[in-house]
Amino acid sequence: MRIDLHAHSNVSDGTETPAGVIISAVAAGLDAVALTDHDSTDGWDPAAAAARDHGIAFVPGMEISCRTEQGISVHLLSYLHDPAHAGLLEEITKSKDARLTRAEHMVTLLSEDYPLTWDDVIHHVAPGATVGRPHIADALVAAGVVADRSEAFTSILTSHSRYFVQHYAPNPAVAVELVRAAGGVPVFAHPVASSRGRIVGERTYREMIDAGLMGLEVEHRDNPEEGRDFLRMLAAEHGLLITGSSDYHGAGKPNLLGENTTSPAVLARIEEMATGSTVVR
Repeated sequence: MRIDLHAHSNVSDGTETPAGVIISAVAAGLDAVALTDHDSTDGWDPAAAAARDHGIAFVPGMEISCRTEQGISVHLLSYLHDPAHAGLLEEITKSKDARLTRAEHMVTLLSEDYPLTWDDVIHHVAPGATVGRPHIADALVAAGVVADRSEAFTSILTSHSRYFVQHYAPNPAVAVELVRAAGGVPVFAHPVASSRGRIVGERTYREMIDAGLMGLEVEHRDNPEEGRDFLRMLAAEHGLLITGSSDYHGAGKPNLLGENTTSPAVLARIEEMATGSTVVR
C-alpha cells in the first residue's frame, strides 16, 4: 500500500485543483493521499468526492504556517482534525488575512522595480485560495522576470530580499495544542530542511513535544540524510510517528507524488489517534 501524506492543491500554492490532485495520485499508483493545503481545508470536499469516484483513500489534512520566537518558520501538518473547531479556525483565518495583507505590501514594493500589478498576481490565484508568495512568483514568471518559481524564491522573493514582508503566524507549540484540541494529529513537516532557511533547535522540539506533537515528517526530499538520522532517534526517544511524503505542488515544484511514502501501520495509528474527522474510503 503506497501512502503520500503531504500534497497541495490550488486552494493554496499547488497548481492542480483538489480533484486534480486525487487524479494525479491515482495515476502515480498511490492507494491513499492527503491534501494538506496551507491554512485551509476548503479543498476537502471536492477531494473527497474525487477520491470516492476514483477508488483511492483520502486523508483530510492541512499545513499550518508557524513561527518561533526566534523568527524561524515552522510548518505543522494536521491530519483528521475537525475543520469547524472554533479555536483552530480562528487562528488559521488570522493567518490567511495576514498573508493577504503581506502579499499586497510585497506587490507594492515589487511594482517599483518590475512590471507587476496586484491584478497580475490575482490572475494566478484560484477563487477562495490563500494568496502567497508562490502566486507572486507565478506572476513574475508570466511577466518574464524569472524562469520559474524556484528562481523567484532564490532571488527576488527570498526572505533576505528587500521585497520580503513578514506576516503573522502562530507559535508552533500553540498550533500543536490547537490541532490536538480539534481532534487532529499534529506532525512536524520537513523539520531539518536547512535549504529552506534556519531550522529549529532543541528548545522548539521540546516545546512542541510537550504540547502534544505526535509525529515527524522524516522522509522528505528537503531533509538531508544526517538530519533524518537525528529525527529517527528523536522519534524513538519520544514515541513519535515517522511519516514520509512528497510535498507535491503539481507543476509548482519538481516534487513527485509517491517519491516518499508513509507506512500503512503509521496511517492506521493516525486514524486511531484522531477524533476530529475520518479517512474517506
